[in-house]
Amino acid sequence: MTEARHCSHLLATRQAAETQLPVNAPYDGQSIASIDAMGADAVEAALQTAYDTFQKRDHWLTAAERIAILQRSVTLMQEQAESLALEAAHEGGKPLLDSRVEVARAIDSINICIETLRSDSGREIPMGLNAASTQHTAYTRKEPIGVVVAISAFNHPLNLIAHQVGPAVACGCPVIVKPAADTPLSCFRFIQILHQAGLPRAWAQALVTTDNQVASRLASDERVAFFSFIGSARVGWWLRSQLAAGTRCALEHGGAAPVLFYADADMDKAVPLLAKGGFYHAGQVCVSVQRVFAQQPIAQALAEKLAQAGAAMLIGDPLKENTEIGPLIRPAEVDRIEAWVHEAIEEGAQLITGGKRISDSCYAATVLLNPSASSKVSTDEIFGPVICVYSCDDMDAAIQQANALPWAFQASVFTKQLDQAMRSSERLAASAVMINEMTAFRVDWMPFAGLRQSGLGTGGIPYSMQDMQIEKMTVIRR
Repeated sequence: MTEARHCSHLLATRQAAETQLPVNAPYDGQSIASIDAMGADAVEAALQTAYDTFQKRDHWLTAAERIAILQRSVTLMQEQAESLALEAAHEGGKPLLDSRVEVARAIDSINICIETLRSDSGREIPMGLNAASTQHTAYTRKEPIGVVVAISAFNHPLNLIAHQVGPAVACGCPVIVKPAADTPLSCFRFIQILHQAGLPRAWAQALVTTDNQVASRLASDERVAFFSFIGSARVGWWLRSQLAAGTRCALEHGGAAPVLFYADADMDKAVPLLAKGGFYHAGQVCVSVQRVFAQQPIAQALAEKLAQAGAAMLIGDPLKENTEIGPLIRPAEVDRIEAWVHEAIEEGAQLITGGKRISDSCYAATVLLNPSASSKVSTDEIFGPVICVYSCDDMDAAIQQANALPWAFQASVFTKQLDQAMRSSERLAASAVMINEMTAFRVDWMPFAGLRQSGLGTGGIPYSMQDMQIEKMTVIRR
């Protein structure tokens, strides 16, 4: 893990790299690897290969072949689980204990692809219901949609790729994936595992591009049938505007997840969940706990208990067994978070704990009480280890504040009263509301969808597979 190596592109045809990009550990800047950075000619070659592969219908992989490839991939991932976790932790900074969970989830994600493929089917369309449909039979069956292009984020470098590439392979779509330049190694390992499991190279290609303009060619090409994007809203919505006519897409961005915390909630059970949800992976999670609206009598106590939990978490080297909070992905992110927190304090927020950098790459677990509603920590996605607690006299007003942002993703409600939980759930602007659970809860077969500026479409393995297929109807006149 300490010796830098070079990773070539994983295109199906021989292509020359424009340059090489370094891959550095976010914790200490150590050089891990270099990787080919590809230009417009390589993008064109990848697209043409994928398109030609899809056009040769007689050579499509059968469902049985795809299942066998995915099963062998699961076996290989299980055999390499610890090295996959170490690599993900090293390049992405997520602590090893959490990276092991990510690898387990990625393996399960591929198993879900297999299970979904086995149970997926078309349906019979009713006929014989009127004179026109008499003596007719109609049914549908699933077909792959075409070439899939996936552009991914850094924060879950293996499982995000499994969520974008796994469904494409399961559905029979040729896929081209561009991982985040900060964390390409886990992606490349996963694609190599698919190839080792018997998937022809033309069916799954991976590359890093020299810049975003070249990457945009992947998304905007008319040969692309489906575009999957995970990353910033600014980039995602811009790429959507560049899509060719007919290209379908799914976008997954971030948010500023709200929590409603009522006075009757079990604080002792809730605090560990909220602290994990806010400080996990240094807060670099799209549904990380960010804004906690607590009833006034218990707001101060809740903030202090969250502070105690955060202060007790060990911050440092993600490769160490006992590290609970690792680095931010880049030093510039530490600078940004520090500036946002200092601004919030100047605007009246009370600093309960943290509020300082630990190093060039790490920031302390931070709890702020009553930041201004107009502070950046209240209006934008922090994407750092910061939890804001707001003391609320009127929880209906708190719901209005929770709903006031252009982001809407997952939310939480903590209370022992069922009526209160259901009323709050119905009024929160969110695609999913967790009751007595943190906002970052997720299993890989459930729907996962950002609303408003937080995204478009629905993630989750079965839902992605639905997006990557068409339902073709056949009508037979007897």
